[in-house]
Amino acid sequence: MRKLILLVVLLTLVAFVSGAIAQQKPAPAKPATTPAPAPAPAPAKLEKFSGVVDKVDEMAKAIVVKGKVKKEEKSLTFATDDKTKITKADKPMSFADLKKEMSVSVHYTKVGDKMIAATIKVAAPKAAPKEKKSEEKPAAAPKK
Repeated sequence: MRKLILLVVLLTLVAFVSGAIAQQKPAPAKPATTPAPAPAPAPAKLEKFSGVVDKVDEMAKAIVVKGKVKKEEKSLTFATDDKTKITKADKPMSFADLKKEMSVSVHYTKVGDKMIAATIKVAAPKAAPKEKKSEEKPAAAPKK
C-alpha cells in the first residue's frame, strides 16, 4: 500500500512539474544585429506670410490674413494652438487681443491642408504723418 501511495504522489508531482514547464514562455531569440533606429522626421519648415488681419475666429482659434503672394492678393487662414506665440513690440499678447485690420507677420508650418501658426508678430501701428504747419506769416494789417 505504501508503494502505491508513493507511486501516486510521484506521478502527481511529475504532472504538476511538466505542466508548469509547458506554460513558461520561451525567451525571444535576440537578433544577431540590432536594427538601426528609424530616421527622425525632418522638422517642419517654417514659412512666412505678412498682411492685415481680415477676420478673427474666437471659436476655432484661427485668423484670416489678407496679403500679397507674388503680386496676387490672397487670404490665408491660420490655426493657432497652445504653442503659438503672439507678440507685439516683443511683448506677449493673447489671442483675444488680435483685432481686424492689425498688420501681422505669421510664421507657420503646413500640416496637410492646415496651416498652424508658430508665431504671430503684430506690427506697431504707424504714426500718422504730421501736418506741416504753414510757415507763412499772417498778413500784417495795413497801416493808416
